[in-house]
Amino acid sequence: MDNLNWLLQGFEQAATPMNLLYACIGVLLGTAVGVLPGIGPAMTVALLLPVTYNVSPSAAFIMFAGIYYGGMYGGSTTSILLNTPGESSSVITAIEGNKMARAGRAAQALATAAIGSFVAGSIGTMLLVLFAPAVSSFAVTLGAPSYLAIMLLALVAVTAVLGTSKLRGCISLLLGLAIGLVGIDFLTGQPRATFGIPQLSDGIDIVVVAVAVFALGEALWVAAHLRRKPAEVIPVGRPWMGGSDWKRSWKPWLRGTAYGFPFGALPAGGAELPTFLSYITEKKLSKHKDEFGKGAIEGVAGPEAANNASAAGTLVPMLSLGLPTNATAAVMLTAFVSYGIQPGPTLFEKEPLLIWTLIASLFIGNFLLLVLNLPLAPLWAKLLRTPRPYLYAGILFFAALGAFAVNLQWLDLALLLTFGLLGLMMRRFGLPVLPLIIGVILGPRIERQLRQSLQLGGGDWGSLFTEPVAIIVYIVIAVLLIAPLVAKVVRAHYPVAAPDFPDGPAGGDSTDTREKAHA
Repeated sequence: MDNLNWLLQGFEQAATPMNLLYACIGVLLGTAVGVLPGIGPAMTVALLLPVTYNVSPSAAFIMFAGIYYGGMYGGSTTSILLNTPGESSSVITAIEGNKMARAGRAAQALATAAIGSFVAGSIGTMLLVLFAPAVSSFAVTLGAPSYLAIMLLALVAVTAVLGTSKLRGCISLLLGLAIGLVGIDFLTGQPRATFGIPQLSDGIDIVVVAVAVFALGEALWVAAHLRRKPAEVIPVGRPWMGGSDWKRSWKPWLRGTAYGFPFGALPAGGAELPTFLSYITEKKLSKHKDEFGKGAIEGVAGPEAANNASAAGTLVPMLSLGLPTNATAAVMLTAFVSYGIQPGPTLFEKEPLLIWTLIASLFIGNFLLLVLNLPLAPLWAKLLRTPRPYLYAGILFFAALGAFAVNLQWLDLALLLTFGLLGLMMRRFGLPVLPLIIGVILGPRIERQLRQSLQLGGGDWGSLFTEPVAIIVYIVIAVLLIAPLVAKVVRAHYPVAAPDFPDGPAGGDSTDTREKAHA
């Protein structure tokens, strides 16, 4: 009950005209920078941090929260319209969202992303209010073996999106894992696959890889085939979601929220893993499996909800443990310290009004995000009516700008071109793009957790099975691997009998029908 009273006081503080103005500024800035590839909310908060030194802490954090949520949604806009992820967490959205846009359903994709962001963000913030202490306590109990098991589960699940050819999918996945190896070995400190280039010591940024493979690869592919067929203007289509779209979206919104919040709260979480798992789940549960890969709205609704629920979950370990789980949370933690505030277990006792004002501003910023972006969905969709030569010229410009902005290094432009050519070749030979991205994201994390687990266990492989959560996840992995083999054996020994039709389709002679059925 005390938490509810503090939340009401937080709303009273956040709803002042000046704080509402800062919330609007944060949402607008976050959305604006979110649509630029590579210039995400973390960089924006970092750039604005010195500007807010003369602003009250509550106003500063309200604006930062607006930038955070706005950046999360803004990244989905270019993912859907231009196949250019603005953030690594928007990579999954590009798979189905861009296909929907090409089919004249850009407005529906943008609308389900906006509403899903609002639903997931609101539920996630409410869960932050209700369960922050319990979730934080659980997250702290998980060790490296549990994190390793969860990530291996995600890697096993990637087989569901390897495409029609398992061989090609595995080749793509191995390419991603190889790219993830570049950089300094965190345990020995030795450079690995850096080719003597010091700038590669920190590894290759996932945003550069995603923008290159998705956007630049797509632009080069279109340019290579532009002369073979005339440039077409992609239709905008019906401007709003229909009844069928709502029916197919609301369950993915809720399931995406259920994935996103717990993973955001995990100290080794992040938004990439839950968005990927959400996509896998929706593909498994959908009644329209044939639409996946061609523009399924569930493939946009679920990952976008997971993305924004993860953003709310990220604040749980940051506020209660002082432990940031992504770059934006790390910058916000720096902002807390700059104001002389130390996040941790005693933060809710020492600065209750500030923290509950921040949480209340998340509800307000989330609502402002919906009000701002939902009416703009048809307007954003009209960008697709731009002739393709001009459209892809703009994509190349923003891709280069975003890649350069990640580290402000010219090397990233060379990497952009290199991986853009790789994306072109992958399209040429039919290699799926998603396994490569998943390999780049999960490869370094899996290696880190594996080596930490073995290091803590003295090199004993049995140390990987010392935690209950890890054991349960490994059982799930075993079931996922064995179930298809068992099903195949069962089908081989017990073939499904062909249906027998006593009467023909119109009640006449059924001899031909019966022969065709058994044939």
